[in-house]
Amino acid sequence: MKIEVRDVPPRAAWALEQAGVHPLLARLFAARGVASADELDAGLARLLPPAGLKGAHAAAVLLADAIAAGQRICFVADYDCDGATACAVGIRGLRLLGARQVDYLVPDRLVDGYGLTAPIAERVAARGADLLVTVDNGIASIDGVARARELGLKVLVTDHHLPATEPPPGRPKAASAPPGGSAPCEAGSVGAVILPAADVIVNPNQPGCGFDSKSMAGVGVMFYVLLALRAELRERGSFDAASQPKLDTLLPLVALGTVADVVRLDANNRRLVAQGLKRIRAGQMSTGLAALFAVAGRSSQKASTFDFGFALGPRINAAGRLADMTLGIELLLTDDAARADELARTLDGINRERREIEGGMREQAMQIAAGLFDVEDEPPSAIAVFDPDFHEGVVGIIAARLKDRLHRPSFVFAASSAPGREHELKGSGRSIPGFHLRDALDLVAKRHPGVLLRFGGHAMAAGCTIAEAHFELFEQALQQVAAEWLDAATLTRRLETDGPLPPEYRRPDMVDTLHHEVWGQGFAPPVFSEEVEVLSQRLVGDRHLALKPRHHGQPVDGIWFGRTGPLQPRTLLAFRLEVDEWQGARRVRLLVEGAAPA
Repeated sequence: MKIEVRDVPPRAAWALEQAGVHPLLARLFAARGVASADELDAGLARLLPPAGLKGAHAAAVLLADAIAAGQRICFVADYDCDGATACAVGIRGLRLLGARQVDYLVPDRLVDGYGLTAPIAERVAARGADLLVTVDNGIASIDGVARARELGLKVLVTDHHLPATEPPPGRPKAASAPPGGSAPCEAGSVGAVILPAADVIVNPNQPGCGFDSKSMAGVGVMFYVLLALRAELRERGSFDAASQPKLDTLLPLVALGTVADVVRLDANNRRLVAQGLKRIRAGQMSTGLAALFAVAGRSSQKASTFDFGFALGPRINAAGRLADMTLGIELLLTDDAARADELARTLDGINRERREIEGGMREQAMQIAAGLFDVEDEPPSAIAVFDPDFHEGVVGIIAARLKDRLHRPSFVFAASSAPGREHELKGSGRSIPGFHLRDALDLVAKRHPGVLLRFGGHAMAAGCTIAEAHFELFEQALQQVAAEWLDAATLTRRLETDGPLPPEYRRPDMVDTLHHEVWGQGFAPPVFSEEVEVLSQRLVGDRHLALKPRHHGQPVDGIWFGRTGPLQPRTLLAFRLEVDEWQGARRVRLLVEGAAPA
């Protein structure tokens, strides 16, 4: 591992300090590209206006007409946390704005696959819907949208993924519905963009959209559509500015879905998340969200982005992986406390089951991967593993664990559970910086026609379906591409840090200040690094390394989760900060992220 320190533009850090930002925060923010205090203003008035989002006004007109005509509106949601929150935001928002007949449908990950397919469109039509609205999917659903229109449905696509593309002659076409829960196909070396023939499309990543926040999650796109709809209804005289419905009540759900989907936290996304956290900390959230905090054992008064990403989001995602995402959406929609508690406990139980399945699969996958190379050798340039007992709903998580452990592009496959496809394998992959996973699959498909039955994704995550008989050929082909594209520098794990922590900031109240800020993808939480003397170290539970380093002359408790090997007496340590509370006392503890020779 190579531990590096982020550059801190001194002029930006100075400007932030002069504007009243705490010196440590000024240094952290400047290192993440913040140049002025205006960028840190999280006020609602600083949100990008909906008028800049292509299709938002047309969507507002379509929805306003449907509400006025008493039409039935049906959402088709994705089966992850972003899709669930987007669906809940859409339904709650439309009801606030006067819609009376609103329904939803979520495809089954294992049976239906991803997105709006033709059979899903037929099921929506069978429910008597007039208007179909996709959330967190649909931009690549060419056939599903076409079938919906054939059946007489109007279609509004709200999505944030990249559109499908038409490959040049002779190159296999990427699937519009990638397996494994990955995003639709990403444009790159492929040909022209293909858009579904929907009545309206709202997507910041569609051609011709000049919206500045290209990283909005699906739930953020739906929230913006509601903002545009409220403005349209206000223009039609449904209410005035003083009496209009308060859509800010939806911001806690917007914040949860945004963080859980691991989209880049640009300035606009950070404002959405900050506003959601502000309301949650004040107790202003849906009944279901409050129940989710309770079963997760987290304090909503101290809510952080960590809670969204590692406590609440996984419990909702577990429903889509192992059961039915309807459970997650119902939790986010209910206002009944008893029902919310029941659903939250159910989701908590499913998540425990997911962790048990993941634990066994992770161990087995690690053993298979370890058998691919000798202990004294470096791992191959890419990893692909398969076991007949793997659960297809968890392959993406295991691929991420393999990638983290070995720092190699990694694919994990499970046998397909779809009827009639028993001899197919569905795989999910995760990549490392510098290796575009979807483009790698495209090259494999070009070199070995017929090996990839379906595939799609983006740079860091992708999915594919292959015949079981082609697994070894796929593994060899992927490793060949990786060997060509990756060099020693790319294959070296790098940990970017914020450098030394001044000892005067090693205080519980400072840690609280840090945790209060919005951190996440593209705006990484603080990780400090410096050379320390390790005074003592011991194993805890045979799985974790407890240590006591000397930090600027003071012994400090630390822990490295998942580490079993000892550290050198002097080492370069990379660590985060947390507050350890014991018998009423609050002390700072170091959470070790990595180490390198001093």
